[in-house]
Amino acid sequence: MVGSDTWRQRGTHLYLPLAGFMVVMLFPFYWMLITSLKPNQELYNARIMPLVVYHPTLEHYIGLITKTNFFGWTFNTLLVATVTTMVSLVFGAMAAYPLARMNFPGAGLIALAIAATYLVPQTLLFIPMADLINRLGLVNTLASVMLTYPTFLIPFCAWLLMGDFKSVPRELEESARIDGASRFVAMVRIVLPLCIPGLLSAGIFSFTLSQNEFLYALIFLNKSDIRTVPVAAIAELMRGDVFYWGQLMAAALLGSVPVAVIYSFFVEHYVAGLTAGAVKG
Repeated sequence: MVGSDTWRQRGTHLYLPLAGFMVVMLFPFYWMLITSLKPNQELYNARIMPLVVYHPTLEHYIGLITKTNFFGWTFNTLLVATVTTMVSLVFGAMAAYPLARMNFPGAGLIALAIAATYLVPQTLLFIPMADLINRLGLVNTLASVMLTYPTFLIPFCAWLLMGDFKSVPRELEESARIDGASRFVAMVRIVLPLCIPGLLSAGIFSFTLSQNEFLYALIFLNKSDIRTVPVAAIAELMRGDVFYWGQLMAAALLGSVPVAVIYSFFVEHYVAGLTAGAVKG
């Protein structure tokens, strides 16, 4: 009786809320999946139940791959996300390390300024950013977004990594310094290896944000062959008042696959990095 009561309480207080949470979180993906598998006859028929596919088809996926430059958009997205993530991690770590490990006047003010910089909305920055990109002659190049994305990714990475750097015992770094290592060598060989979960967390967040970024990509990338998936799907699959819903949902679903794969491989390190940064920061 005690065991059955325990399972009943666990199901009521744990599994039932988790099941409801999963339904709410996964419903958008289910909607994208069924919409991408429906033929047009079902897709635009209001009499058919919208949550059921009666005659599944891959015509929208085939049309997306054969009639658009989806693979090119995907390559552009992954290239931009990878480059900006690497740049943001390097400069974010360089900013976070001295703020977390060194005592100097104004460190707290600089840390607060970095956090405030991340909170500035992109809608306030895209006009001066657009003017700067125009002056550099980088409009309609991937370099334009590779330069602008780190402006909001570096403050985020620095803010997240400061908590992880603070969690590393100073004695380890001091021992390396006593043995003759410079501060840079101690950071690379002692601090960074111990903060790999935090680096992975910051990297996954940066990759996700840069892959899904829309505003800067919409402003700076006006040619079809250099667009990223979020902008290209809207620009190429919405023509006037005609919405190609099947291909739109197929593009959205396929575009989310790289991030889902990354999360699945590094989920343990990702959670550990967030926990360390939140608890010890």
